[in-house]
Amino acid sequence: MRDWDPAPPATPSPRASPRRSSHSIDVVLFTPRGRQLAVLCVRAADPRAREHWQLPSDRTEGDESLESAARRVVRAASGLDPAWIEQVGAFADGLAHPAGAELSVAFVAVIPSSADERAAGEHAWFSVSEPPLLPARHRAMLEAGVGALRTRVDYAPIAFHLLPPQFTLSELQRMYELLLGRRLHKASFRRALAAARLVEATEEWRSEGRGRPAQFYRFAPRTRSGARRAARAVRFDLL
Repeated sequence: MRDWDPAPPATPSPRASPRRSSHSIDVVLFTPRGRQLAVLCVRAADPRAREHWQLPSDRTEGDESLESAARRVVRAASGLDPAWIEQVGAFADGLAHPAGAELSVAFVAVIPSSADERAAGEHAWFSVSEPPLLPARHRAMLEAGVGALRTRVDYAPIAFHLLPPQFTLSELQRMYELLLGRRLHKASFRRALAAARLVEATEEWRSEGRGRPAQFYRFAPRTRSGARRAARAVRFDLL
């Protein structure tokens, strides 16, 4: 009877690189710039491309969730975590994508204006009213992102994430006007804000020249009974 020869130990295989998905994650990233809403664009990798700019994008890696990937894209492009982020939808329909992805999942996100501008080299901020020439799918995403942001502002407290902890009511109104892309009537805005019960006055005031000092407020949503409630925003259908 032949002696049994054990098989040689298996040679460890080299560590596999993270599995990357076939779909792209694209982010329409907004921030206030002065009195305008700006979108972040990155320079196209191919200098011969007709569209010199595109939206930040990547692919999911391994078991990474869609939102985790989108947050990673925001951090890589801006250096910050998003103050607010939400999925917009999926895009395909034959629209060209710079990375050749057949399917793209788009997110809309915002970061404060105090963020690292990254306005030189490979990153630049553009007014949403005058964006650069973008690939077809990114143009569709930008349009959808602006629409989604202005819809969400009506019930999500996005404006408060873009202001310091204490702010005047005038500053809050200007932020809402910037996000909505339209002017708001002062008295109507303050009535709607009071009805939403989202802010409370502080003991701090700021002198504004010869006029009446402006009182500071903070975001503090409450129910009628006084308990804190789920965050929401001003109902603009009341204006």
